[in-house]
Amino acid sequence: MDITLLAAIAIVVVLLAVGGFFLVRTRRSVTPGKDGTGPEATGGTTTAPPEEDRERDDGTVATPPAHAPPAPAEPVEEPTAEPAPELETPPPSAGRMVRLRQRLARSQNSLGQGLLNLLSSDSLTEDTWEEIEDTLITADIGVTSATQIVENLRTRVKVLGTRGPDEVRGLLREELLAQIGGDTDRIVRTEPHGDRPAVIMVVGVNGTGKTTTTGKLARVLVGDGRSVVLGAADTFRAAATEQLQTWGGRVGAPVVSKEEGSDPASVAFDTVAHGTEEGADAVIIDTAGRLHTKTGLMDELGKVKRVVEKKSQVDEVLLVLDATTGQNGLRQARVFAEVVNITGIALTKLDGTAKGGIIVQVQRELGVPVKLVGLGEGPDDLAPFDPEVFVDALLTQE
Repeated sequence: MDITLLAAIAIVVVLLAVGGFFLVRTRRSVTPGKDGTGPEATGGTTTAPPEEDRERDDGTVATPPAHAPPAPAEPVEEPTAEPAPELETPPPSAGRMVRLRQRLARSQNSLGQGLLNLLSSDSLTEDTWEEIEDTLITADIGVTSATQIVENLRTRVKVLGTRGPDEVRGLLREELLAQIGGDTDRIVRTEPHGDRPAVIMVVGVNGTGKTTTTGKLARVLVGDGRSVVLGAADTFRAAATEQLQTWGGRVGAPVVSKEEGSDPASVAFDTVAHGTEEGADAVIIDTAGRLHTKTGLMDELGKVKRVVEKKSQVDEVLLVLDATTGQNGLRQARVFAEVVNITGIALTKLDGTAKGGIIVQVQRELGVPVKLVGLGEGPDDLAPFDPEVFVDALLTQE
């Protein structure tokens, strides 16, 4: 064999060896891992077969149903409705002031005791009588009324001569009752007229307790077995509407209201219409508080009353006065009386002042009786005014 043939055979052998080497390296790079399920740790990758063609361990193919059923929805809890608040049952109006007598006596005691001590002095000098008159004026009873009381007492003491404690108390009681007006008609007219409810307007300046008095009056009427509709005609103060709705909700009295800034006369008119439709016994309208010095606002109050009267007669116009304001309260009363023809006074904060003499003065000046008095902060501390209970509390000796 010649050298050329041997060289050719050697080259072929070398090429076969090199090719075999590269073939083995390539197969190793795609060999499955040792567990037979994944690529070797050297970095090879495999692609899992599609779900519908995935092979089971036994060699068969798992084919899922064409439309798998949806997973069951978790049950949704229905929101539980809050139970309606239990309606309150206010006490009736009868005897309210008697029940509150001790509270009134404590606040007015300095006035009553001061008068009794002066009148029981061994010697009633001119200075003593002047001091008695000053005490009455300080209590806002008014100069005219104070002068008349002192003159009547001087005459009766001079005639009777002796003055025991019980006798002095009796004399003072009679004079105070005479000035307050023990026989004055103080009934708040809340009786319906056939198919028409009684209509009550509540007026006054802000800060006197006007809206609170409206809510408390509703409780008085509900306590007496009356059905009531409230009107939130104080549309300039959003808090007034919310406050009135709270009062009404406690006793089941519906409240007619509109958005803030609405025409108060429109609210008042709708309140009377609603009360008539519902067959209510009484409608109480809380009007916007206003300064008595603001002519435009006072004219608007007159408009509210005129608009209401197109639907129904107004039975009561109650002016709410703060007993602590004294002469300023009296000035307010005069202006309101000119605009809306006040029929009665609701005197608030009487429990916290010794100036209860405003009762005498406002009645004398306006010829309008005090019909309701506020004797505390509680929801049932508004009471029909009873002159005898008031004077007896004034003169209670503790």
